[in-house]
Amino acid sequence: MICAGPRTCTGWMIINKGRPRILERIDVLPDCGLYRMKTQKNKNIEEIIATTPETRAISNNHRVMGLEYTRSLQKACTKILQRLAANNLTCFEEKQTIVFDILRGGLNFGLRGALGDAFDWNRHGCSFISAQRARQDDSPEQWHIVETEYSKVYMPKTASIVIGDVVATGTSLEHAMQALVAEAQKQGTNLRSVVFFTFGGPRAGEILGKMDAMCRKRFPGYEKTTLVYLEGCFTVPKLETKIRIKITGTDLLRFNAVMAPEFIASQYEDPCYPIQRCTIYDAGSRAFWPPEYLEDLYDYWSKVKKLANQGVTYEALLKERYPELDPDPFGAADLGQICDDQLSWIKGML
Repeated sequence: MICAGPRTCTGWMIINKGRPRILERIDVLPDCGLYRMKTQKNKNIEEIIATTPETRAISNNHRVMGLEYTRSLQKACTKILQRLAANNLTCFEEKQTIVFDILRGGLNFGLRGALGDAFDWNRHGCSFISAQRARQDDSPEQWHIVETEYSKVYMPKTASIVIGDVVATGTSLEHAMQALVAEAQKQGTNLRSVVFFTFGGPRAGEILGKMDAMCRKRFPGYEKTTLVYLEGCFTVPKLETKIRIKITGTDLLRFNAVMAPEFIASQYEDPCYPIQRCTIYDAGSRAFWPPEYLEDLYDYWSKVKKLANQGVTYEALLKERYPELDPDPFGAADLGQICDDQLSWIKGML
């Protein structure tokens, strides 16, 4: 058994900031695993951690980018949708199902194609809304929405909504959920359910919990909200988070996170995996503009190289970024050499 949290954990108990969380095994196959997150909050929504070879590759290997990244993510979502349905965790009808894409991050998940591939569908719909966030000038740790101009929302009389987005602060998600509920009321639609896929952190659960309560009040027959965390419910660094290299309000860290056992085990496949700056980095540029994404990677590994030159060892950096992971399997990993290998590959791609 592999578990995250303190080394003295019992069963599936995972300690996160002193609050117990339990992973309950739902359905685990070699190609897709589902675990239910038991929390003290969000009792009205189903929180699930899903793991697949594709999402593990995305979360671990920053060399997966561009079309390879989006195609891998769509393939993973296809598998997860099939397993959710097989375990009676969703109830979709083709002509009542709408993919709600939050531009541009939502496009990464390929949910329109994933639904078609999972269930052999062709008549489900797709709607779009833009929601671009930015830091506030007078308070850089606070975020606000700066662009919401594009919206094209179609809804049948009864609608099951499927959404995907990366969630750190949740600013874009909160705006999108408010817009979704308002548009449903405007069009006279009765919302039936929401399934949300994310590489994200706890804010996703907080926001969807509030949305679920709102939907139960406003839409007769609202059934459920399902939140699917891909590989884990990751943490988002704050100013006080004691990690030397971080982007607050953006990075998704393994530090003190709740993760699928398969994902934890995969950290030992390559010493660069558990010391990544972020589980996903910038999802938009990673998919649609690789040069910007590669510059982001180069910046991170250059900073790690400076730490190595200052005498920081691999074990010390691992203890900082992922203290729960056992360093022994990595042996005497050379941090400087790891950085050189990564920087050499990035330079070749640029």
